[in-house]
Order: sequence, then C-alpha cells, then structure tokens
Amino acid sequence: MKRVMILNGPNLNLLGVREPHIYGTTTLAQIKESCEREATKLGLTLAFHQSNHEGELVELIQSARQSADAIIINPAAYSFTSIAMVDAIKAFEGPVLEVHISNIHARDEYHRHSKISHAATAVICGLGPYGYVAALRAVAEMPKKA
Repeated sequence: MKRVMILNGPNLNLLGVREPHIYGTTTLAQIKESCEREATKLGLTLAFHQSNHEGELVELIQSARQSADAIIINPAAYSFTSIAMVDAIKAFEGPVLEVHISNIHARDEYHRHSKISHAATAVICGLGPYGYVAALRAVAEMPKKA
C-alpha cells in the first residue's frame, strides 16, 4: 500500500473564509475528508498536515523520507519564497506533486513563479479543491519505488 503525505502551507487553515473569490468556500477540513475518501478508494494510506511554520513543513518533508512514498504539497505562500523547502524536497526520492487551488499562472506577478516547482515531479493548479483528488489519482498510477 502506497503511503502519501499531504502537506498544506500557511493560511490554508483559513480556507473557506480567506479570499473566497480566489480560493472558494471549501474548508481545509472538507478537503481532508475528500482526500481521505479518495485515498480509501485508491488503496492509499494518508497523512494530512497543515502548518503556518516553514521549519515545521521542512521537518515534515524530511520525515517523509521514512514515512511516505509520495508527497502532495500545497506550499501556499512558501511556494514563492522557500528555498529551505525546495532543498528538503530534493532529498525526497519519491514523487512530489505540487498543488494550488487557484491557477497561479493567471495571478499577479508575485504569485506566478513557484520556487517549489523546480523540485516537484508535477504541478496541478487551477482545479480548485479537486486538485488534491487529481493528485491522489496521479500518485496511485505512479510506480512505487522498491
């Protein structure tokens, strides 16, 4: 059974109330529930985390080297600033799927260029909360490293 760690960056705990015109009204708890349902259907085990702290996210990425076969990450604002997260992702040997609820390429200049994408296996953006489900489906189809 593949083990997947889903990581969510800063302010994603405010989904549903923060800038609903960009991120919609779905809460992070609702996203977690849909991910848990999909993981069960796909035969994946799931660990789901959110943190507003860069160092905690780096430690979770590092811990995934032993506890996960794949990472799905919505780095949120750290997408555009965190070299520390990029470096931690580079040390992870499995696939890393970067997810964004909005289409970052259609946003303002500051929100268009993710540093995380350089280390990610794939990027899913603009699908809203369904992007997480799409990422889980993609991970389920990827070969597991021995």
